[in-house]
Amino acid sequence: MVFVIVFVFMAGGGYALNRLISHSAGIPVEFTNARTQGALISQNIVDLSNQSAADLAKINDLDAQGNYTDALTLTGTVITQSQAIRDQAVALSSQVEAMTRALSDISSLDARQAALEAIASRLALISRLINYSGDLGQLLDTLRSHFSGNPPQSHEVSTLIDQINSEVNAINNFNNQATQSMLKFDKLEPAQQ
Repeated sequence: MVFVIVFVFMAGGGYALNRLISHSAGIPVEFTNARTQGALISQNIVDLSNQSAADLAKINDLDAQGNYTDALTLTGTVITQSQAIRDQAVALSSQVEAMTRALSDISSLDARQAALEAIASRLALISRLINYSGDLGQLLDTLRSHFSGNPPQSHEVSTLIDQINSEVNAINNFNNQATQSMLKFDKLEPAQQ
């Protein structure tokens, strides 16, 4: 019983100390937590979108080989990845919202500006995810139709793949911009060093 009480006291004390240090240093705990979660989610999005791009290249190769069965199976995998990306986008938007709400509690004006830049990059990333998701949905419908025996127009698939690759590049770029803004934030806000 004493062990449990000591454990609860230490855990509660650590949490309280973390909140006290974060608030006294000018960084709200909510911002720090949302920042950490947002960075993890963004990296998941980047990883999933890069994997989808690689899988689309494999689908293209399988199509060229006439292996429609494997191409259709892999298309199903990409559809699942697409849903996971949408789910991650929703989770990221929640973290961006939390960061935005806590933004005004950051004491340093320059650090607040860096955080705002990171938030803007995350919002742009979400916007590009919407485009990516729409393009990917169109491509997957086209591929399903193609692998079921209804060939698409020759330029349709390549145009969609080019658009998807463009969106993946934009997603990567916005993620990098957000990361750079948070590195700038870390240099400006003493509590983050």
